[in-house]
Amino acid sequence: MILNVVVVAILFAFPITAHRTSEHEHRQDIFASPPDVSADQTWLEKYGLQSDMAFTGPLSFSHLEYARCLEDASKNFDIAILGMPFDTAVSYRPGTRFGPTGIRMGSRRQHVEHGYTLSWGLSPYLQGAKITDCGDVPLNPFDNAVALDQIEVAYSTLLQRDVARNVTESTVAGMRAFAKDNKEHPRIVTLGGDHTIVLPILRSLHKVYGPISVIHFDAHLDTWPPNKVSPSPQARITHGSFFYIAWEEGLISNSSIHAGIRCKMLGDGDLENDESVGFKVISTDDLDDLGIPEVIRRIRNRIGEQPVYLSLDIDVIDPGSAPATGTPEAGGWTTREVKRIIRGLAGLNFVGADIVEVAPAYDHADVTSIAAADLVEDFLSMMLSAEPPKPRDERKPWVDKL
Repeated sequence: MILNVVVVAILFAFPITAHRTSEHEHRQDIFASPPDVSADQTWLEKYGLQSDMAFTGPLSFSHLEYARCLEDASKNFDIAILGMPFDTAVSYRPGTRFGPTGIRMGSRRQHVEHGYTLSWGLSPYLQGAKITDCGDVPLNPFDNAVALDQIEVAYSTLLQRDVARNVTESTVAGMRAFAKDNKEHPRIVTLGGDHTIVLPILRSLHKVYGPISVIHFDAHLDTWPPNKVSPSPQARITHGSFFYIAWEEGLISNSSIHAGIRCKMLGDGDLENDESVGFKVISTDDLDDLGIPEVIRRIRNRIGEQPVYLSLDIDVIDPGSAPATGTPEAGGWTTREVKRIIRGLAGLNFVGADIVEVAPAYDHADVTSIAAADLVEDFLSMMLSAEPPKPRDERKPWVDKL
């Protein structure tokens, strides 16, 4: 009996010991210098460039070139990524001042060197346009009047910058036709920030293009009139009234449209006011009743050939998929549905775009930030495409050789 126990112990001991020895030898091989390599070599000589991995390096959107464009007038670009860390005009949950950083964090697995997607059939980074992350605008968190002025000044500063290169002559000629000065102006994709930032952005765009149309993805109308009794002129401007203020100031044309509306309202009066401000409504339910192609058709018909600005509140997506937002509403669209609609808008005359209301403190496993970052990359493809991408089977028909 004792002999049997000893034999079993020996049999078990030898594989374990052998495994540990092998593992130790493997670690030695990994960390030991190759025998023919000098120990005093530099990193560059031995391993090459100091390349950033997906989870390392400076925090720029999709590892794009980063520049402080507001202070460096030598930096030109065709499309700028610009953060607006502002959240002091919200009605419910604050936290979107961290949105630009959150979206950039969500973009870390994206990269300019592998931006090709099956959906678009292209990479936005290989279309001849120079895309630069211009950092964040340092906004005053204590005075909204100052902060909104800072947003307008910052946006106008970049909007007046010379473009880096001509993308396509047809696109350039088309955009020049809308500008008051008949020049091509760069386009800006803004990372919010609460939705109020769109008012100073529209003020900046109006100086260049005049009144423009807006495609507004959101759960909420954001066209509500300010309270008649307001403690100050600045208090009239919130993330729910900014479109009304924009209409008062003549910044938007009477051909704008909402997509994804599902918020609670006082009644039909809210819709009547919304239409008077220049919007038509596509509700969340309309997607089920009409289908994605019809939703796209209605948006495109509403906008036509007008210069258009796209503003996307992340709460258009159901909070089950994008919980990190200040005013979540149940029953929203899926990320995939929103992405498909955006693909269908390519070829419209976009003068700019934004994604707003990302509040990372309410996120789980970065799902909202990842979705937002992916949508920004769709914005870039949308702006740089002359028309919506054809279905994959039209681009390259399926051939079954079995």
